[in-house]
Amino acid sequence: QVQLAESGGRSVQTGGSLRLSCAASGRTFSIYTTAWFRQRPGKEREFVAAISWTGGSTYYADSVKGRFTITRDNAKNTMYLSMNTLQRQDTATYHCAAAVTDVLQVVERRERYDYWGQGTQGAVSS
Repeated sequence: QVQLAESGGRSVQTGGSLRLSCAASGRTFSIYTTAWFRQRPGKEREFVAAISWTGGSTYYADSVKGRFTITRDNAKNTMYLSMNTLQRQDTATYHCAAAVTDVLQVVERRERYDYWGQGTQGAVSS
């Protein structure tokens, strides 16, 4: 089993930046892919970004390309989501996820991820 814990969510102004963290524990050696999803008010949970823990390949939703960066620190069993030029539309509960399968098999497919964190809230105001 793998446990995931997000942190770093807070309220920021539009145009500002925020970095979220996701710490993994348990059987972390089984993780091949980690990702961030978010759920905006009144909408379904959506894919944000993913990264391979072996090769480091990254994937992004079109809505965040050029603004968000996903990174990992294998030694710390932690991944991050650095968010820049934040907009009101980025307000959401952000969840981290992990899968025991290759990134190409799961990337943006919510149903393919094996483990989920409880989420951390980020609010962006004008």
